[in-house]
Amino acid sequence: MISGPTAAALVEWRESVAAIYRDVRETHDADPEVAWLRFREQRDRLYKRHPCSALTDEEKRSFAGFAYHEYDPNSCIVGEIDYAVAEFSLDIEVSEGTLHCRRIGVARFSHARQTASLDLFWLDIYGGGLWLPVGDQTNGTTTYRGGRYLYDTAKGANLGLNAEGSRILLDFNFLYPPSCALSDSWICPLCPPANRLPFKLEAGERSRSA
Repeated sequence: MISGPTAAALVEWRESVAAIYRDVRETHDADPEVAWLRFREQRDRLYKRHPCSALTDEEKRSFAGFAYHEYDPNSCIVGEIDYAVAEFSLDIEVSEGTLHCRRIGVARFSHARQTASLDLFWLDIYGGGLWLPVGDQTNGTTTYRGGRYLYDTAKGANLGLNAEGSRILLDFNFLYPPSCALSDSWICPLCPPANRLPFKLEAGERSRSA
C-alpha cells in the first residue's frame, strides 16, 4: 500500500518525467540530437536523485549516467498510424497486478530500406495512455532482452503525435528499457512478439552490462 510520503514522491516523479518529455517535444524539431542530449542529461539526473528511481541507494552513489548508442539520425522517423486494424486485448502481469491493454492502431514506417510496423496499445490504467513497446535484433546483446519502450504516456513518456493523431514521432534514439531491467523487484510488461522488429536498432539506451 502506498503511504503519504511515497504517494507524494510518485506524483513528483511523474511530473518530472512529463516535464522532460515536454522539453523534448518543444526542442526536437529545431535540433533532434540536441533534444536527445538534453533528455539524457535530465533523465540521468532524475534517476540519480529521486526516491522513486529503480536504482538502489548504493547504485545512485556511483551512477554516472545510462549508456547509449551514438545518436543515429536515420533512426529518427515519422510513422503513419493506421487505425483501421482489428482491435485485440492483452492482459499482462505487472508489479501492481494485471495490466489490461488494447491494440488501437498500427504505426507504419520505413527503416534502412525496409518497411515495418509496430502495434500501438492503449493502457486501461490510471487515466489511460498510449504504450509503444519495441523489440529488435539487439535485444539480449547490446540492449535489454525484454525489449524497450518508446511511448508510455500514462507515465509521461510522450515524444509527440500530430494534432490529428495520424502521424507519430518514432525517434528510436529515445528508446529506454523498462524498470525491471534495472531492478528484479519490478515486474514490467515486456515487448509482445508482434513488435519485435526483424532488424537491429542500434539507437537508444544500451544494456548496463553491454
